[in-house]
Amino acid sequence: MFSESMKLLAFALVLLGYQQSSSAAEFDVEALYEMREHLIDNSGVLSDWQDNQMSPCYWNHVTCQDNKVTAISLSSSGLTGALSPSIAKLTTLQQLLLDGNRITGGIPQEFGNLSSLTTLNLGKNNLNGSIPDTLGHLPKLEILDLSQNHLSGSIPSSFLNLSSLNNINLANNNLSGEIPQYLLRVAQYNYTGNHLNCGHDLFSCETDSTKTGGSKSSKLKVVLGSIAGAVTLIVIGVLFVLWWQRMRYRPEIFIDVSGQNDHRLEFGQIKRFSWRELQIATNSFSEQNVLGKGGFGKVYKGVLPGPDSIKIAVKRLFDVESREGELTFLREVELISIAVHKNILRLIGFCTTPTERLLVYPFMENLSVASRLRDIKLNEPALDWSTRMRIALGAARGLEYLHEHCNPKIIHRDVKAANVLLDGNFEAVVGDFGLAKTMDIGRNTVTTGLRGTMGHIAPEYIRTGRPSVKTDIFGYGVTLLEIVTGERAFAFYPEAGEIMLIDRVKLLMEEGQLQAIVDRNLGALYNLEELEKIIQIALLCTHMEPDHRPAMSEVVQMLEGELVPEERWEEWQLAELSRRQQYEMRQQRKPFSFSEESLNIQEAIELSTGR
Repeated sequence: MFSESMKLLAFALVLLGYQQSSSAAEFDVEALYEMREHLIDNSGVLSDWQDNQMSPCYWNHVTCQDNKVTAISLSSSGLTGALSPSIAKLTTLQQLLLDGNRITGGIPQEFGNLSSLTTLNLGKNNLNGSIPDTLGHLPKLEILDLSQNHLSGSIPSSFLNLSSLNNINLANNNLSGEIPQYLLRVAQYNYTGNHLNCGHDLFSCETDSTKTGGSKSSKLKVVLGSIAGAVTLIVIGVLFVLWWQRMRYRPEIFIDVSGQNDHRLEFGQIKRFSWRELQIATNSFSEQNVLGKGGFGKVYKGVLPGPDSIKIAVKRLFDVESREGELTFLREVELISIAVHKNILRLIGFCTTPTERLLVYPFMENLSVASRLRDIKLNEPALDWSTRMRIALGAARGLEYLHEHCNPKIIHRDVKAANVLLDGNFEAVVGDFGLAKTMDIGRNTVTTGLRGTMGHIAPEYIRTGRPSVKTDIFGYGVTLLEIVTGERAFAFYPEAGEIMLIDRVKLLMEEGQLQAIVDRNLGALYNLEELEKIIQIALLCTHMEPDHRPAMSEVVQMLEGELVPEERWEEWQLAELSRRQQYEMRQQRKPFSFSEESLNIQEAIELSTGR
C-alpha cells in the first residue's frame, strides 16, 4: 500500500511539473508576443513570433534553457515602436539586447522585476524620460548600457544596490546631477556627454570616453592576465607552425573524428558519413544553404562530392549533448530506418561526433507542401488541383503504412503540410520523425510529453498527453484543409479575428459558401465534387471524438473512391449538431458563433490553462 501511494505521489509530482513547465512556456509566449505588438518590425525579424505557438524557444533571436527564456538578442534589427512592460514577465531572462534600434518612449518601471537579468543593453535608441529607480532592484545586473538616448534627470540613488555591476555606460544623454561615488569604482564606466558632476576632488567625468576604476590589485590582475594571454598565444602559435609543417604535404582525406564508432547504430545499407564529407557538401554549413529550421535542428542543402553530384539534405540537430537531443537523434535514425515506403522519407545516412549529430536525406526538389502553398515565388505556378489531390493521397498512403503495415507501428505526432515533402515529380513524402513514437500494440497509445504544432494537435492529446494513431489522423485532416485552402491551420482573418481553419471551413459550409474555401490561386480550376468529398474527409478526420475518426486505410479508400459513405457523413452531422446544442446551453442563450467558440480547441484551452 505504501509503495502504491509513493508511486501515485511521484506521478502527481511529475504531472504537476509538466503542467507548470507547459504553463510557463505559454506565459513566455504571451509576454514576447505583447513585446512584439509594442514594436514596429519593418524588417520582419520577428515574423515567427506568433501567439499560437506553445513555446517561444524555437523563435529567432530567443534563447532558452530548460524551456525557459534566458536571452533576447535583437541588436541593430531596425526596430521602432516602444518597450512593452510585459517584458518584465520573463522572470528567467538574463540578457536583453535591444541596442542599435530606433525605439522610442520610456523605460518601463516594470523592468525592475527582471530578477535574473545580468545584461541590459538599450543603447543607441531614442528613449526618453528618466531612468527608472526600479533598475536598482536588479541584484544580478553586471552590464548596463543606456548610452546615446535622450534620457534626462539624475542617476537613481537606488543604483547603490547594484552590487554585481561591473560595466555601466550612460554616455550621451541629458542626465544631470552628481554621480554616486560607488559608480565611479566599478570596473568600467562612461558618463561623458551629459551634465553630470563627478563630485569634489575627483577627475572630470567628461574628459575621456571610458574610465577604468578599481583598486591597484585589480589592475595588477589585468596586467598579469595580459601577460598570461600573450604567453598562451605564443605557445599556440608555435604548436600551429609545427602542425602545419607536418600536415602541409599530406593529401586531403576523409576520416571519422573521435567518437564516430557508435556501435549502437548499425543499420545495414544506411551509410555512415564522415564529418568532413558533410562539411564540404554543405559549404561549411553555410547559412545560404539553409532549407529550413525546426524545433530540433536546421536543414541544409548539400551536394556530395563525386562524379554524380548527388543532392542531399543534411539535418543538423540542436542540443545533441543533452539527453533529449541524443534521444531525438536515436529515435529518428531508428524509426526512419524501419519505415521503408515510397511515401516515407528515406534516410541515406548519418554522422556522429562527440558534439554533432547529423542525418542525411535525399534532397526534395520541391521542398514542402507548406512552402509550395504559401511561399510561392514570382512567376512560379501554384499547385494545380490534380497535383493537390495526388499529394493528399500520397500523404495518406504514407501514414497508412506507418499505422497499419510498419513493424513496429509508428505514430508520427506532427502531421502538417510543412512535414509533407515533395520530390521532383511532386510525389508526397512524409518526413521529420523527430517527434515520432513506436506504438504499444496492446494499448494503441503511448504516454508522452505534449509535442506538436498549434492548430494540428488533437484535443484529446492536449487533455491527456497520450498520442495515438487517431491524433495523427486529426493532424492529417487539418493538413487536407491546408492543401485545399492554402491557409495556415491557425490564423488571423479580418472578418473574424483569430480562428482555427477547421472552424472557418465549418462556418463557410454552414453558409453554403463551399467555393470560398478554395485557395484563391486556383481560381475556378478545381473539381467541385472532389472539393466536397475532400472537405467531408477532412471533417471526419478532425471529429472531436477520436473513436469516430476513420482509420488511415479507410481514408485512402475514400480518396480513391468517388464518394464518402453517406452513413458516416450523416453520423458526423448529427454529432456536430449535438455538440453545438451543448455549447449553446453552456453559453446560456448566447448566440452561437464559430469564431467565438473556436470549436476544436475550446475544451483543450479550458483544460490546459491556455492564453
